[in-house]
Amino acid sequence: MKTLLLLLTGLKFGKVLLTGGTMLLSMFAYALIFGWRYAVGFVLLIFCHEMGHYLAAKQRGLAVGAPTFIPFVGAWIQLKEQPVDVETEAYVGIAGPVVGTLAAAGCYYAADSSQGLMMALAYAGFMINLFNLIPLSPLDGGRITAIISPRVWWLGVPILIGLFIWNQSPMLLLVAVMAVPHLLSTIRKNQDGTVPDKYYDVPLATRFEYALYYFALAGFLGVMSYNSHRALPS
Repeated sequence: MKTLLLLLTGLKFGKVLLTGGTMLLSMFAYALIFGWRYAVGFVLLIFCHEMGHYLAAKQRGLAVGAPTFIPFVGAWIQLKEQPVDVETEAYVGIAGPVVGTLAAAGCYYAADSSQGLMMALAYAGFMINLFNLIPLSPLDGGRITAIISPRVWWLGVPILIGLFIWNQSPMLLLVAVMAVPHLLSTIRKNQDGTVPDKYYDVPLATRFEYALYYFALAGFLGVMSYNSHRALPS
């Protein structure tokens, strides 16, 4: 009920139309290839992921736009103001994969041996959130691991390269292009002054806490991706 009230008070009518309209467009596009049942479930899983970010940003008092969808690209929320510190960035960043993982787990435990659709949606949901945990900004994993150190982003480079060798997806190239400025920022050390002073000043215990959350979530998603893939009907 609290979540529903927050949505009703936080989203203006125009934002609802934008989110709803782009969701319907994405459903239509996916339905042309995968069928409407899978398309609806797939878009709703992405919606859950994005609403995790949205609600976390609202909770931290950040001005944020409603989720916007682009077929075969995904969705995003626009932060109209940047977090004041890296802990806030990590909090908003991890909220999406957490809520998205819960949604995928719901599909997984709702499925049975005769429900290939639900298991397929569970697998897609787990994989989407696992992909987003690659420690490379602007992916969620990059925003979370920034609290450990922005230099961790360089560990995401070989992962992205390996994925591209395995599957030459244009989406991976888009992520790579978007990641370049973030990687360069770890070398320049904020020479342009885009990051507020003391942005990365957080207690060591907080860094360990988020590192634990990150690796636990990534491990869970890895196991569940494997289990759901094995459970898919042949």
